[in-house]
Amino acid sequence: MTYFAAILHMEKPELNQEFRQAHLDYLAELVTQDKVHLKGPFLDGAGGMVVYKAESLDEAKQLAEEDPYVKEGVRRLELHEWGI
Repeated sequence: MTYFAAILHMEKPELNQEFRQAHLDYLAELVTQDKVHLKGPFLDGAGGMVVYKAESLDEAKQLAEEDPYVKEGVRRLELHEWGI
């Protein structure tokens, strides 16, 4: 299993609350599937980060791109394999 850091840069703060619950529900489901290692917001309001557990970059990208925040353009995705 490989870890991937998904940095979610805030793009549309005015839409953040509207899609927050869908984002949290999505991540909660992935936690039950053991696909999320860590997650949380940046305290300065710049966005947040999710550390996915996946077999490949393609799988991690698919998981990250299905996040409602990313799908709705609220956050911009930056994804990196992370050597932890």
